[in-house]
Order: sequence, then structure tokens, then C-alpha cells
Amino acid sequence: MTTELPYAADAEESLSFDELEVLRLQYQKELAQAHVTIQTKFNYAWGLVKSPVREHQVEGVRLLQEIYRAEPGRRRECLYYLALGHYKMGNYEEARRFNALLLDKEPANLQAQSLASLIDTRVTREGYIGMAIVGGVAALSTLALATIIRRASRK
Repeated sequence: MTTELPYAADAEESLSFDELEVLRLQYQKELAQAHVTIQTKFNYAWGLVKSPVREHQVEGVRLLQEIYRAEPGRRRECLYYLALGHYKMGNYEEARRFNALLLDKEPANLQAQSLASLIDTRVTREGYIGMAIVGGVAALSTLALATIIRRASRK
């Protein structure tokens, strides 16, 4: 029996420019009419979060947070995309927080389990990168200090 989880494909897949444009035009049309439906707002936010463009992701998360606050009945469906948006923006603690809320409600949600694994992997990898940078800086500092001490002792 395999233990692999279905991949959180939304972490890598984006909508095409044309697909996102359709969602944007619908959202702006309803906005101009002073009545944006929750579904239109959610669809546009979903498309923005999936975008590779950080500004789109930020706007998508903002719209999802508005829905999350205003529509208690839609919170569960916002949680995954809030977690995904924060993950894609590198806000791993926020991503974990929203994903954990979803897993509390749906422990068997395979996409959320997969996203949790992606978040953990990214945090670990960035932790290693951070340690390597700190180690490199420490080594260079030690070398510079040794050079200064050596020059001072020659005088």
C-alpha cells in the first residue's frame, strides 16, 4: 500500500492569463454594479492565489480573508486557499495556521495533508539555507578577524 498523498497541485499550477482575465472582468463588472457575489469574489481570489505573480497572490489572500470574515458558511473552503496563498508568498507560519484549521475540521483532507507536507519541506529547506548563510558569514568573519590579528601582530 502506498503512503504517498495526492499532490497539492494548486501549489504549482496557474491559470492562463486569459482565464484569470475572465475572472477579473466578472469581478470588476459586479464591482461597478455595487454588488459582488461571494462566488465571483471567491473565484477571482482563487485565480489570483494560483498566479505566479506575488501581487496577485497578495490580493487573492486579501479577498479570501474578507470572505472568511464576512461569510462563516464559506470559511472551510477559504482555509485551503488562504494556506496555499501564504505558502506561495513564503509566509509559512500563516500557511501552517490556516492549513491546521482546515485539518482540524477535516483530518482526512488529502490535499491539506499534502500541503502540510509541502510547507514542512519548504521550512526545512529554508532553515538549511539560513544555517548555511550564517555558517558562511561566521567563517568569513573569522577569516577577516584572523587576518586583522595577523597584520596587527606583525607591526
